[in-house]
Amino acid sequence: MKYLHLIWAALFRRKTRTILTLVSIIAAFLLFGLLDAVRVSFAEAGQSANGAERLQTGARLSFIQPLPQGLGAQIAQVNGVKDVAYVNWFGGAYQDPHNQVFTFAASPNYLDLYPEVEVAPEQRQAFDKSLNGILAGEVIVKKYGWKVGDKIPLQSQIFPNKDGSKNWNFELVGVMSSKNQSAFQSQMILMHWKNFDESTPYNRGMVGWYVSRVTDINQADRVAKSIDALSANSDHETKTQTEQAATRNWIKQMADVGLIVTSIMGAVFFTLVLLTGNTMMQAVRERTSELGVLKTIGFSSQSVLAMVLAESVLLLLLGGVIGLGLVSLLAPILTSSSGGMITHASVGPKSWALGIGLAVAIGLIIGGLPAWRAMRLNIVDALAGR
Repeated sequence: MKYLHLIWAALFRRKTRTILTLVSIIAAFLLFGLLDAVRVSFAEAGQSANGAERLQTGARLSFIQPLPQGLGAQIAQVNGVKDVAYVNWFGGAYQDPHNQVFTFAASPNYLDLYPEVEVAPEQRQAFDKSLNGILAGEVIVKKYGWKVGDKIPLQSQIFPNKDGSKNWNFELVGVMSSKNQSAFQSQMILMHWKNFDESTPYNRGMVGWYVSRVTDINQADRVAKSIDALSANSDHETKTQTEQAATRNWIKQMADVGLIVTSIMGAVFFTLVLLTGNTMMQAVRERTSELGVLKTIGFSSQSVLAMVLAESVLLLLLGGVIGLGLVSLLAPILTSSSGGMITHASVGPKSWALGIGLAVAIGLIIGGLPAWRAMRLNIVDALAGR
């Protein structure tokens, strides 16, 4: 802190260059914060207190392989299973094939396994009575301006209806909301499995996956093994996982979010090292004679080394803190524009620690060589501008 005024003056000696470099650093850490928010949101998908009580059972070979409906009755008999529901993927789109809407055909008791999802009692009764009725998440309802009673046309990219058309028509009878703002159902559409099964010739009593609720989460591993033992050595062997593990595997089959984020950030920070490294080398080279003066009036070589390193670290810290701060300000916009898919857009303590750690590390790396050269400067050569 003793020489902070000298470090600050040296840093902003060329204001335009420093500001432009600072903008680049801010952009890099802004991207880091946004991508880290995406990574955290996908990593924590399915992780909740209620989710710990649920198991998902799908085909062992592939998540697109269906399972027989009769397996549900066997799963219900497994010791430790409280309730069982079943679901099929529908694959819906609204108005345009690009407007993908997560749509599932579910058993009548599906919502009973999700206490974090709220539906008005009268709307739940209407859904139970109307085979062609659907429930839509509050995020989707708000996005498209739907209201209860609307006729909702959906297009399935996979399943045709009984008329051979992939255009399906439903009636919106209720809205699903999330008690803790993290339930995935607030972003999806729920239709009756019976209507789906009877309307398409391609299902014929098959189930996409089962959802089981256990009586004791401490026995979840045992229950999962018992469920999988039911279909061992059959043509429909299963793999039962916790809800969080199943969600992660499902996401990884679409894309390895962690690898994508790491690859992008690796390229961004590599470029940042080259950019800021060149800036620091040039800045120190321009001040060769000034560094010689500092040594002449009594500054030690170690002090000069520390001042140059502090200058580069301060530059990275300024950009990093501003960039991560902007992520926190943009968090609500990111969450709303993602349709609720990204729910952890704010920068948490771990992200702050990682970001600051990266800023310090990059600052030391880019400042290392010019600081070493500054420390080894000969006073006569420095004053001569060599």
